[in-house]
Amino acid sequence: MSTTPRRALVALAALTALLVSGCANQPRGPRTAAAESPPPSAAAPTPSADDPAARAAALVRTLADEDLVGQVLMPYAYGSSATTVSPGSAAGNQALAGVDTPAAMVAKYRLGGVILVGFSADDPTSGNQATTNVDNPKQVRELTTGLRAAAGKLPAGPAPFLIGTDQEYGVVTRITDGVTLLPSPMAAGAAGKPALTEAAWRAAGAELAAMGINMDFAPVADVLATRSTVIGSRSFGADPQNAADQVAGAVRGLQAAGVAATVKHFPGHGLSADDSHQDLPVITQSRAELDRTAFPPFRAGIDAGALAVMSAHLDVQAVDPGTPATFSRKLLTDVLRGQFHFQGVVVTDGMNMAPAKRWAPGEAAVRALNAGNDLILMTPNVGQAYDGLLAALRDGSLPRARLVEAVTRVLTMKFKLADRPAPDLSTLAGAEHRKAATDLAAAAVTLLRGRCGAPVAGPVTVTSSAGRERSRAALTQALTAAGVRVLPRGGTVVHLVGYGDSADDLRADAAVTVAMDTPYVLADAKSPTLLATYSSSRASLTALAGVLAGKARPTGRSPVPVTGLPATACGT
Repeated sequence: MSTTPRRALVALAALTALLVSGCANQPRGPRTAAAESPPPSAAAPTPSADDPAARAAALVRTLADEDLVGQVLMPYAYGSSATTVSPGSAAGNQALAGVDTPAAMVAKYRLGGVILVGFSADDPTSGNQATTNVDNPKQVRELTTGLRAAAGKLPAGPAPFLIGTDQEYGVVTRITDGVTLLPSPMAAGAAGKPALTEAAWRAAGAELAAMGINMDFAPVADVLATRSTVIGSRSFGADPQNAADQVAGAVRGLQAAGVAATVKHFPGHGLSADDSHQDLPVITQSRAELDRTAFPPFRAGIDAGALAVMSAHLDVQAVDPGTPATFSRKLLTDVLRGQFHFQGVVVTDGMNMAPAKRWAPGEAAVRALNAGNDLILMTPNVGQAYDGLLAALRDGSLPRARLVEAVTRVLTMKFKLADRPAPDLSTLAGAEHRKAATDLAAAAVTLLRGRCGAPVAGPVTVTSSAGRERSRAALTQALTAAGVRVLPRGGTVVHLVGYGDSADDLRADAAVTVAMDTPYVLADAKSPTLLATYSSSRASLTALAGVLAGKARPTGRSPVPVTGLPATACGT
């Protein structure tokens, strides 16, 4: 269950029912805030500041149709500033929403939130990242401050504006400069220590909050039941219980820092190797297999109090064949709400992904809301989605009760995030945060072949597959700091491979081969020593240097099976 007290949930249900019954008698045409407000003599008591559900219900009563519709939209925008953008960014915003700037988009469509976007070299989600508006912490903080200023002028302004991003760490990390970079989720799965995961994600949450971000579309709860490239090291691994423990730790860490965690991609993208950015993956497993394999991490995230769950563009044959989960009432309302008792916000995966674009933006948004989503993420056209929702509300194809329920949930989450002072930017990449990342990374390093605890014979030459010069340089620096002599050539070869690499990227003469992403490629490596860090973060490469220098033992266990290799060659 969510950590929301049962009394508060009952109150929310009662208030929502009251609001819906009141709204049901309103005319279908445009409404004003005044038309929704009771006369002064009948005004309800001011809700307590410590009751987010009551505050949300009270605010919903004051909102016009246009405000209700805006609150369920969370698009991206072009530009690294809220109010001043380049001509190219203005053109992008015009095509997306008919405005020049992100602030104008917020104002025109009365938005409930905005997602900050970007991509990195190995990012499997880059296909739906149309732009980037995250450069460095100072710029991000100025952008989020500008967005909040625009949202504060709206009728829903008393509730905090949602600003989210996909800060998963590993290959999907939107903000990389000037922040503490955690090792990948798979590295955390290899460490197998939820307390370390929680501490690391608490540090990450504090840094997101310092930049003005209050919603993270993480952690990934997908159990890696197949060798999915699009999920890969974004997953905590193949073991449902280990993944569940890690998801719960990440949720607790983020939300302790005042950032809403979003458990994704429900009901489990790790069950298919297909990429939902391009196609509609078909999930063929039985319901019993879903219960055993895919669902435990989602249940654990919900039990840990996750404020949001992201629905996925997946065709789950055992529950609702032919209907993407994003648009499936059976999955989102009957299973997620009815069986898992999730009371928080359900947010769609990107609506600019291929499976969602089979319908026009307005129709897709209506379908998603009617299925049980509360937030529409990354619509390919904001104006069309907004107009489609408004028209559906007024002609009855989007029931007012469903929209009021969605907005009440969104505002409840916002008020749960309210009144939390943002940490200072000076806390970013501080010693305490770096230690949390380093501790997790050190516990993740795994020996899959070789002598446990034995230092590599020096001097060392570090090589890497193509495009990984930054990782090679970072390991060289870390080895030198650990007292290992590093030569440009002629030393004992330590070879690094990473995301997307195959047997063709291995070196036959390498004494040590290290997998910095999923470890599957190590099955083809001939090196006498095989190690996995699952991540190329500086913390992970520093931890690797400690193992190579013989100063630390590789205590991790591979969280996914690798053909012909044990989970660890370093004891139990």
